[in-house]
Amino acid sequence: MRTKVTAVLVSLAALWAFAAWVTLRDGLNLAWVAVYNKAVAEPSDTLLLELQQERRLSVVRLAAPGLVKRDTLAAQRARTDSAIANFRRLANGSDVRLAASDELRQRISESFLRLDQLGPGRDAIDAGHVDRARAVAIFTAAIDSLFKNYNSLATLDDEQIAKDTRSLIGVNWSRELLSQEDALLAGVFAAGQFTEPEHRHFTELVGIRRYVLETAVANLPEGNKPAYSDWSSSAQVVALTGMEDELAQSKQSGRRPFLTAIQWQGVSEPALAGLKKIVTEAGDDVVGRASAVAAGVIIRLVLAGVLGLVAVVASVILSVSTARALVRQLERLRAAALELANERLPGVVARLAQGEKVDVKAEAPPLAVGDDLIGQLGAAFNTVQETAIRTAVEEAQLRQSIRDILLSLARRTQSLVHRQLTLLDVMERRESDPAELKDLFRIDHLATRMRRNAENLIVLSGASPARSWRRSVPMVNVVRGALAEVEDYTRVSVLPMGQVGLGGRAVGDVIHLLAELIENAVSFSPPYTSVQVGGQVVASGYAIEIEDRGLGMTPEDLKASNERIANPPEFNLSSTARLGLYVVSRLAERHGIRVALKASPYGGTTAVVFIPRELVIQGDDGLSDQETDPALRRGARRGPGEETGPAPERGARRGPEQERSARRIALVGAPRVVPEPAQEVVPVQSVPEPPTPPPPASFTPSGLPFRVPQASLPPELAENSSPVHDDDDTEDRSPDDIRKIMGSFQSGTRRGRSEAARLVGEGEDDQ
Repeated sequence: MRTKVTAVLVSLAALWAFAAWVTLRDGLNLAWVAVYNKAVAEPSDTLLLELQQERRLSVVRLAAPGLVKRDTLAAQRARTDSAIANFRRLANGSDVRLAASDELRQRISESFLRLDQLGPGRDAIDAGHVDRARAVAIFTAAIDSLFKNYNSLATLDDEQIAKDTRSLIGVNWSRELLSQEDALLAGVFAAGQFTEPEHRHFTELVGIRRYVLETAVANLPEGNKPAYSDWSSSAQVVALTGMEDELAQSKQSGRRPFLTAIQWQGVSEPALAGLKKIVTEAGDDVVGRASAVAAGVIIRLVLAGVLGLVAVVASVILSVSTARALVRQLERLRAAALELANERLPGVVARLAQGEKVDVKAEAPPLAVGDDLIGQLGAAFNTVQETAIRTAVEEAQLRQSIRDILLSLARRTQSLVHRQLTLLDVMERRESDPAELKDLFRIDHLATRMRRNAENLIVLSGASPARSWRRSVPMVNVVRGALAEVEDYTRVSVLPMGQVGLGGRAVGDVIHLLAELIENAVSFSPPYTSVQVGGQVVASGYAIEIEDRGLGMTPEDLKASNERIANPPEFNLSSTARLGLYVVSRLAERHGIRVALKASPYGGTTAVVFIPRELVIQGDDGLSDQETDPALRRGARRGPGEETGPAPERGARRGPEQERSARRIALVGAPRVVPEPAQEVVPVQSVPEPPTPPPPASFTPSGLPFRVPQASLPPELAENSSPVHDDDDTEDRSPDDIRKIMGSFQSGTRRGRSEAARLVGEGEDDQ
């Protein structure tokens, strides 16, 4: 806007300057006429008369030296030199150089050159080295250069004054031609006869003079024509015309003219004087008119220039003030648009995301920018910003409604899944058929995964899952809890995790997070490969590595996935390609956990989970024995619809989920646990195991272990069919302890017999 207004103002100022310069140039051009007349025309006119007189005397002296004395010629030459000096002084002045054009200055220089050549011509005349015709040519060349100056003066911008000036120059040129006739006849009269070239030249001069005079008179100003009429009708001019006709028509070559010098001078001198008067008066009139016109032009210039300048200044002030007002209005609109885009809309969205109420009218105050076109644009912008904020509010409300729907569906699903798990637990307790139990355990596992998917919906809705722990849990049990929620958990190998625990407030979310990563690793790796899960204490806390041996990811995908995990975007229904990463990022963000994906040396992908130090518990201090397996949900706060109760005491009978998990592991197969060096193997089941580890089991081609009868019995039971107890130990046990031991023994033997029969039957089918 500023650039365009400045361009308009510059164009306006340039137009005014051009118009003022044109007007000023016309006025100056007319004003220079007075300078030309005073410094060039008047001194050159005097010089012209002196040159004409010296030319006549020089021709007569060449024809008859006795008729013109040397002193007379010398006196005339002195007057001519004086006129030349005066012409040089005036024509070479600073005012002429300032006013004259390049053409006029060049012609004045030529005149100076011709006048300088008069000296050698005079010497030749005095020595008699030239004839009369050559003498006339010497002076005529100088006179012609003066007339060229006159022609330059006639090129004025004012057409009428230039036309009148050309007419006067024509009249003056006809006088020069008459002067040439006079000089030629003066020589003829002094010599006593006409020569043929002189007669022919005289006839030419008469014809040229009359044509030039008639042409010039036709264009004379009306005010000068009466003076010419008086001159042309005078007796002397009439007699002169008659004498010219007689001399031109008669054969005068080689004969003495029939006229005398006195007769010719009697008519030629008055005629020359009359033409001189006409030229002088008409020239003065042209100069006067030119000065008056120049004064009028100057006045118009002053008025137009001043008024134009005032108009330009007013236009500048008006344009600048208008441009500033427009720019201020546009800047306000721009600032309001930027504020709406960068501050208000994001702020409204953030406040809506936090559940605050937003008033559209208060958040979109209208801008008062006037009633002009910019004001109409501002009114349109007010509508736009109000619509934008209202749309943002409605969209946020829609998102919140969708989240509430997801949360409601998730809670309902979670409640139904829990009821299903409770029912499955009852059915598993009643069922003794191994085949039926296997199917029930599979349904149980699917229900557990359904519960995790329901928790995914809760995470997507922005709420927190209801599962949580009051006490810390060993890290290996946290990993096992995550494995319990993965379908192909038998392909997962758990490396030694160390004597480290996890704070209870993060157990549920870490189990969920690890389950998502482990299931992702199992899903995107071939079925014949294994997934390794290991962990160790690091400087900043605890690191868990989940490594698969699949096809891996490209560096671009790794970078994009890590960015998505580190900076989780707002949940968008259109971006459902990798909801698992979104769930992982939200769960990690809740506890300050860092998750990074990197390429595995085996070609797959390794997920590294960094748990902060404040969530990690070193050693056995603070670890809950009753929560030895996080997959067993006893002691956790249950979700909606779940029963709540106190944590069981040490040695209490296992709950339904404990029984279900133990039996599922016994039937389907437990994940392979790599023992720690010089440490006891960590058992999968949560019940206490005998100190002697079972022998390594052999596996079927499909990867399922063969059940070896009595392989898990304690050494005492393996050596003797009936155990022998120390009396002291027996006496130390309470009846409640003996009841628990016998109950565990009874359920274990019953489960072992049914499982052995099932595995033997499956082995025969496979073979």
